[in-house]
Amino acid sequence: MRRPGCLSRRIIHRTTLPMTSERLATTLPRPTIVYIVDDDAQVRSSTWFMLSAAGFQPRVFAGGSDFLDALPDLPRGAVLLDLQMPDVGGFDVLQAIIATETAFPVIVVTGFGGVIGAVRAMKLGAVDFIEKPYVEDVLIGLIDSAMVVSRDADEANKRRRAARRKLEQLTPREREVLELMVAGLPNKLIAYRLQISNRTVEMHRASMMERLGQTSFSAAIRLAIAGGLDPLPAEPL
Repeated sequence: MRRPGCLSRRIIHRTTLPMTSERLATTLPRPTIVYIVDDDAQVRSSTWFMLSAAGFQPRVFAGGSDFLDALPDLPRGAVLLDLQMPDVGGFDVLQAIIATETAFPVIVVTGFGGVIGAVRAMKLGAVDFIEKPYVEDVLIGLIDSAMVVSRDADEANKRRRAARRKLEQLTPREREVLELMVAGLPNKLIAYRLQISNRTVEMHRASMMERLGQTSFSAAIRLAIAGGLDPLPAEPL
């Protein structure tokens, strides 16, 4: 939605400021791709020029549907996302980005007084928000900070995907044994719960550890947690 004078006034309504670009210079090399998703042509143009001058590689999209159509083929970058768009709303775009589990840190853009919407967006997975009109240095600092957060999240996602791939190699019975291990049950109780012998539990446990490539109980538990394994209830329902 068009908001006159979006970048003409250098005002920002925030209680905290992000890390400065100078503080992040040693950890985040530029250029960084920034996707500007906004239905306001004036905002897209002025933001594009501002970020280009700051050394970023901005790319503009006139609406949420255009961005979502291109998303599968886009390289990693930060997303500057307007929440109020007529075709596909910012919240829908944000949820679609989060669902991909890719490293696209999203900074949502709100109008004055749009803090409630910004809080909702951050609960959904946005890394930060900024109100229009915004200050150039603040926006640049937010983008730099978002990319650092994204880099850490990307590593976590890689570990989670690797753990899931290993968990998928388990047989159904091995997975049950692991789920009960995560729930804190010892071998004897696992045997009782699954109605198998203690020796069979030990065999499944050894096979499970080998498939997971782990040599210790604690390492297997950490991998299970990293992969999002839900433990079975310790007591039968």
